[in-house]
Amino acid sequence: MATVTYILRRGQPLTEEQKAELEALKKMSDDDIVYDEDCPELTDEQLKKFKRVNPRRKEKSVG
Repeated sequence: MATVTYILRRGQPLTEEQKAELEALKKMSDDDIVYDEDCPELTDEQLKKFKRVNPRRKEKSVG
């Protein structure tokens, strides 16, 4: 299975190939995703460890 990565820039229209790929992804169901040993499904315990991050927020300096 291939990994598809797009780097989109503002004002730059999608190519026809990118539009077709996005349409194909929209039509996929969760059952179409294949999990195997390389990409196991996350457990509830693992998901509880995640936290929301705001990349636009600057880190506060202490001191």
